[in-house]
Amino acid sequence: MPEMIKSPADIKTAPFDPRFPNQNQTRHCYQSYLDFHRCQKVRGEKYEPCNYFFRVYKSLCPNEWVEKWDTQRSEGTFPGKI
Repeated sequence: MPEMIKSPADIKTAPFDPRFPNQNQTRHCYQSYLDFHRCQKVRGEKYEPCNYFFRVYKSLCPNEWVEKWDTQRSEGTFPGKI
């Protein structure tokens, strides 16, 4: 299991966010991805509260999307503002 998950009881999905009240959570996924990387950029990689956004986007976003976005960020072609 990943280091953050120590037991099956630790597995949780993203909590309700009133900014995204609909069933389609695509925007919530993307926004959490942006928020995580913005938080790390501003606060540094060791800032623990940034992990909230990490857990949310890992829970909501398909792995293929995250891999694509990571590749785009490393190539400098990512369309979001981080």
